[in-house]
Amino acid sequence: MTDAHTHTGVGFDTSVAHPARVYDVWLGGKDHFAADRAAAEQVRATNPGIVPAVRSNRAFLARVVRYLAADAGIRQFLDLGTGLPSANNVHEVAQSVVPDARVVYVDFDPIVLAHARALLTGTPGTVAYVQADLRDPETILEQARGTLDLSRPVAVMILMTLHFVPDEQDPYGLVRRYLDAVPSGSYLVVSHPASDGGAPAAAATKGTARYNELVATRMVRRSRDEVAAFFEGLEVLEPGVVNMAQWRPDPGDVVPERLSPAWCAVGRKL
Repeated sequence: MTDAHTHTGVGFDTSVAHPARVYDVWLGGKDHFAADRAAAEQVRATNPGIVPAVRSNRAFLARVVRYLAADAGIRQFLDLGTGLPSANNVHEVAQSVVPDARVVYVDFDPIVLAHARALLTGTPGTVAYVQADLRDPETILEQARGTLDLSRPVAVMILMTLHFVPDEQDPYGLVRRYLDAVPSGSYLVVSHPASDGGAPAAAATKGTARYNELVATRMVRRSRDEVAAFFEGLEVLEPGVVNMAQWRPDPGDVVPERLSPAWCAVGRKL
């Protein structure tokens, strides 16, 4: 890779590792810089399971969106913390099932904004991008109304994003504000790095400490019970709060013996 990806007119510092670009390194993407690659490699050296974990998350995204569109009848998706475009973006998966499915992508990272046009494809008028902070639900929901009908069920997708919201910023209250804005029959989808789960989680915790030394936005891991608390009052779909590879694997998928330390779940608003 080279640093020929520099985008002018966008306010970001390529000399400092940034979460979306580091994640892009682990996914095998191309939109990152030397600082991001260095941070990604140092974290990977401490926690070798990080690359399988982020790829498992991407596979979970594809399975859950396909399920929601094909089996649960969901036609609207709010993707909070989109990250850089990659394979199997939400609208690509949803619209492969339902061509007129509507998707609003949300991210505050300026490099994601620079690449947002790559997300704005699909059936005209069905895909939009909002540049806003996850912690500002009022702004996000107001702008999302330009594409989504919030009187009808919406899948609120928060994949590998809530770990950037520390406890003192009330992540549980934040999720509730989004759920309060959507009707019964809506869904919440969360994936989140785990703080528990034996030896893999212990190695991952060391990787997180290294990550927090190198990357601009700090992260916090949470336990299975802490992730389950995001779904209080919802009907949690089987198989419950599980490792990402264990959530309804496709026929022929092989669930690895050494699971990546991250939890996920899907819940329906009653």
